[in-house]
Amino acid sequence: MVNQEAPAWLQNYPSEVSASYQYSKRPLADFLKESAEEYPEKKAIHFMGRDMTYQELYDYSKQFANALKSHGVEKGDRVAIMLANTPQSVISYYGALLAGGIVVQTNPLFVEREIEQQMIDSGAKVLVCLDMVFPRVQKIRNNTKLEHVFVTGIKDFLPFPKNKIYPFIQKKNTGMKIEVSYDHMTHHWKESVERASKEWEDVKIDSREDLALIQYTGGTTGTPKGVMLTHYNLVVNTEQCIKWMYQAEKGNERILAALPFFHVYGMTTAMNLSIMHAAELVIVPKFDAKQVLKTIEKKKVTLFPGAPTMYIAITNHPDLEKHDLSSIKACLSGAAPLPKEVQGTFERKTGGKLVEGYGLTETSPVAASNPIWEVRKHGSIGMPWPDTEMAILDQENGTFADINEVGEIAIRGPQVMQGYWQKEEETKAVFQEDWFKSGDMGYQDENGYFYIVDRKKDMIIAGGFNIYPREIEEVLYEHEAILEAAVIGVPDPYRGETVKAFVVFKEGQELSEKELEKFCRTKLAAYKIPRVFETRKELPKTLVGKVLRRVLVEEEMSKTAEDDEMKKQG
Repeated sequence: MVNQEAPAWLQNYPSEVSASYQYSKRPLADFLKESAEEYPEKKAIHFMGRDMTYQELYDYSKQFANALKSHGVEKGDRVAIMLANTPQSVISYYGALLAGGIVVQTNPLFVEREIEQQMIDSGAKVLVCLDMVFPRVQKIRNNTKLEHVFVTGIKDFLPFPKNKIYPFIQKKNTGMKIEVSYDHMTHHWKESVERASKEWEDVKIDSREDLALIQYTGGTTGTPKGVMLTHYNLVVNTEQCIKWMYQAEKGNERILAALPFFHVYGMTTAMNLSIMHAAELVIVPKFDAKQVLKTIEKKKVTLFPGAPTMYIAITNHPDLEKHDLSSIKACLSGAAPLPKEVQGTFERKTGGKLVEGYGLTETSPVAASNPIWEVRKHGSIGMPWPDTEMAILDQENGTFADINEVGEIAIRGPQVMQGYWQKEEETKAVFQEDWFKSGDMGYQDENGYFYIVDRKKDMIIAGGFNIYPREIEEVLYEHEAILEAAVIGVPDPYRGETVKAFVVFKEGQELSEKELEKFCRTKLAAYKIPRVFETRKELPKTLVGKVLRRVLVEEEMSKTAEDDEMKKQG
């Protein structure tokens, strides 16, 4: 432990939660098998009117594992999944794990350049994608090691007549008719699964050593890196979540899956938690506040992990008072600070609890949160979960800082990653002995509650998505008219932060905001595109020519303060 026999946070632990537990050393997919054996006829998934039992989910997952095996997938091969929240996403994930594969979650919003980067770096052998993103995949697949692509559509698991109507709605909304040419390397996902056997012989997995997931993140630097998480890492974090939510009853919960499964937060706190605890996973393919309100009321959702933007949208929705949300027991909020007024409004309306937590992709992801049913501190990220230690490192010498002293948050525990995929030096840089250095600046109070005061790096969190300025800057620099570029996050009442780009044009050249946005749209996922552009004659720099983003941030903060003051006076 850190500088003390008993950490201060243990004094404030719920009496129902122990400081330490024995965790299962079984492979992650074993928990799907267990739930199917204990609750075969219980609903495992609800998706747009379609229900699937645990036995059906397990059978489909075994069939997909057999389909992968028939196409040469062996233990350790990387299987990329590029899907929105759908039953296919859950089946593909657990099917890949059953086959001994390593899942590579890929954001379906990615453009060609981003997909290509991830496929090349991971060395993925197989990709599962939606039909609507298949054209993007086709453009880059020959530049990668992809041998097989499985294509599915939202309609594949819709009930009749929605499955017949959906293609027409899709065409109306997107303006495109989806057509896929299937061959020996491009396969129809549903047909491949249904043709495969339900019989399955388990692949031998060493839970502590074998990877289950390579999850890409900018880490603490901004360069995309694959976080290596073992089966044990993910099993532990899911079991920790269950222990922390001690009032949740196995086999009796309904979890809303509004967080994307391709993000480790949604993967652990919605999908894996649901499977391990035999809950009903209520899947929404895309967050829409009106639809979520209806779904919570109709399905009597009990647990709802989410991001602050989701709770903000719900509490500010004009139809809020028309819906009964009293089924909600608990919500864990992550990815950005949770506004106090939002927490209060949400809890008054639902009668449930909404608490703020903290974690990173490198910690599977949850490392800490406020107690759900005990003393919470607003503005705090809470306290470390069982078997997890957190400390504050002094920036000068790397020693442990004193109480209430600001430094870098460091974490160690069984959910901490094995390192970055094929990046030994970057891995060494973020570890101090067995402590993972988060890159976040914060402090611990005398009661063991932790607080974040700033980010060590310049990562932007907008709507729950991590956005790295360097990536956007590199895209802007590709334009022949741009001389210099800098990107920062600026306050946004809905997204938490939004992206602002400062550009200096080459002499005699200039672009409009619309032209800049159009250029970025060809290179970046929609959520990364700057919402504001500002033209400058020059950017603030150090003596060696490094752009000072912090100066730009301070200027924006000053502008915001002046605007607020003028509004008060006006």
